[in-house]
Amino acid sequence: MVAAMGAVRAKWALILGASSGFGAATALELARKGMNICGVHLDRRSTADNAERVRSSIENEGVEALFFNVNAADAGRRSEVVEALSRRCDPGDVGLLLHSLAFGSLVALVGDGEKDSVRPAQLAMTLDVMANSLVYWSQELLWRGLMGEGGRIVAMTSAGSARAMESYGPVSAAKAALEAYVRQ
Repeated sequence: MVAAMGAVRAKWALILGASSGFGAATALELARKGMNICGVHLDRRSTADNAERVRSSIENEGVEALFFNVNAADAGRRSEVVEALSRRCDPGDVGLLLHSLAFGSLVALVGDGEKDSVRPAQLAMTLDVMANSLVYWSQELLWRGLMGEGGRIVAMTSAGSARAMESYGPVSAAKAALEAYVRQ
């Protein structure tokens, strides 16, 4: 993904899920290429040190790192992050939105009984965090003019979007919805 972007022209990337995995790796590589990083992550006290290491590594590349430890699916927090980012950049300065959120319910869609089956709140939360949030973040960036022509919106999915795996139903549905959103 980073190589496909070629030379960095935009000044900022907004990375959802910036503290670990693909989100952290992408943030670090883009920082090496001179891009400022706005990172959103949700870490408890036990994993917050890794988020701090990622942020520090980004800054060591000589670019800005604006990090927020918030729930990316919370509309109020989303607005706060985008507002803070808008104070740091000019219109059109966000060249990439990477959606790399991995938080959902790993439970059977239909188990042996009610206790062993996904509940409506779990299903809704998984879809909201792992799929719907891409739409909301994209809207917010575009409506505020922070991402302009040539900007890229990228989302991480998994093979589970098209394969049956035990207890992966809610996440599978969310990943399939995420892929549909990207196509649209």
